[in-house]
Amino acid sequence: MTTETTDWYASWFNTPFYHILYKDRDHAEAQTFMENLTSYLNIPEGAHILDLACGKGRHSVYLNSMGYQVTGLDLSEESIAYAKQFENEHLHFDVHDMSEPYHQQFDAVFNLFTSFGYFKDEADNLETVKAIKSNLKSDGIGVIDFMNVDYVAEHLVEEDVKVMEGITFHQKRRLVEGYVVKDITFESAGKAHSYRERVKAFRLEDFIDMLEAAGLTLLDVFGDYKLKPFHKKTSERLILTFM
Repeated sequence: MTTETTDWYASWFNTPFYHILYKDRDHAEAQTFMENLTSYLNIPEGAHILDLACGKGRHSVYLNSMGYQVTGLDLSEESIAYAKQFENEHLHFDVHDMSEPYHQQFDAVFNLFTSFGYFKDEADNLETVKAIKSNLKSDGIGVIDFMNVDYVAEHLVEEDVKVMEGITFHQKRRLVEGYVVKDITFESAGKAHSYRERVKAFRLEDFIDMLEAAGLTLLDVFGDYKLKPFHKKTSERLILTFM
């Protein structure tokens, strides 16, 4: 049985099983989101974008194909090792803890696909927002793409089974003590594995408080990847832009 010896995201994201479970993510939707977002924010071609918590780099690679300079950062050494195959003169990847400032400033910082709220020490969430501010140029724009907790709570699928590449993943979800928790169990090569995802259930008002504490100003709030207005009960996403 696999046990958590480090923070859950440091162990789970570094396994091949994480990428197998989520390999069917909608790449077309992700690309449409990047097109809509960069157009709305009027980010000029050639601008330098930081993809913070970039995973294997799917957003970074597409942004680079659109004509942007892109740096992708992630804590997972395995993800960055994979992403490095796509590097070129204007696309680079590095292993980095997002709660700490990076040694460079950018025209925009994107934190996408609910890559926030993971930390055991809740103070590190605010430190991440402060780090984003440090990584922005004076006129730079930040984006956090998070789940809409109220929508998640209303539509929570408590238990399901997903088969990917011959592996049967059993998933159980619940809201507990201010966190969205998913327990994932499966067998592979005769061995039992168990992992837990645990994300802080931040709502819009929580993000507003963190942005203010970091000296940032909220610009817009969207509820989906087509950038429709945010509605607390019906929007699937909580997408914030700020500077």
